[in-house]
Amino acid sequence: MVRCFVIFGLSAILSLGGFSQTKVVEISTNLGTMKFMLYDDTPKHRDAFIELAKEGYYNGTLFYRVIQDFLIQGGSKSSRGAAPGKRIGYGDPDKTVDDEILSKYFHKKGALCAPRQPDEINPFKQSDISQFFIVKGRVHTIGGLDTMELAVNRPIRNKIVNSTMTPEVREELKQLRDDNKVDEFRMLAEQIRAKIETEYSLSPGVLEFSAAQREAYTTVGGYPDLDGKYTIFGECVSGFEVIDKIAALKTDSNNRPFNDVKITVKILTE
Repeated sequence: MVRCFVIFGLSAILSLGGFSQTKVVEISTNLGTMKFMLYDDTPKHRDAFIELAKEGYYNGTLFYRVIQDFLIQGGSKSSRGAAPGKRIGYGDPDKTVDDEILSKYFHKKGALCAPRQPDEINPFKQSDISQFFIVKGRVHTIGGLDTMELAVNRPIRNKIVNSTMTPEVREELKQLRDDNKVDEFRMLAEQIRAKIETEYSLSPGVLEFSAAQREAYTTVGGYPDLDGKYTIFGECVSGFEVIDKIAALKTDSNNRPFNDVKITVKILTE
């Protein structure tokens, strides 16, 4: 649980999930300071982020894309010293990292993530580590999560059912029923059901929130629509109120805050 970090301190931060987490960074802004634990099992992103932070790459850049109930995004070098109203946030093609998308990490509030170009021009989902975004999201209800699953999974199941229940199969079932062949009918129906369930369980794209996801999304909140699409390489361990402050800022038509939020990144443990 996110709240336990404040209670138990750094030792709890560095042992999340049963394995050692060794890197903690501080992201300071004029609205406050946040601390983030970087995951050791996303080493490419962790190391690239630390390297750029040591160089001072992110210092002086802005949180230039801010959307309440969604995310705050910053780090782009084009945001450093940008004039008010200027469109900013361009990535750096020389700062890409191979994806490290792990299903056990999801977009709960405070997740530290790497943006990337869309699939059509970036099919391997390489991240742009010259920027980063932090999830704000919102708190969801259990019913809301159930509805999300249903919206994704129903078309998948319907497609399998329609491809399995061909006119020939339906006619065979009808004939068995009309002939009162109960045992044969039940046997064929069970075979069809098992085939549908097997294909459904193996289908890519089926959405089933884990217990951990349901716990996080219904308590601290987050943005589940992003799950599986971006690399999450760390999470906030203190300063959640700063995320809230930044996310609540008034923005222009490009989602840039009218009042600049400048970034300084410092490595606390390496």
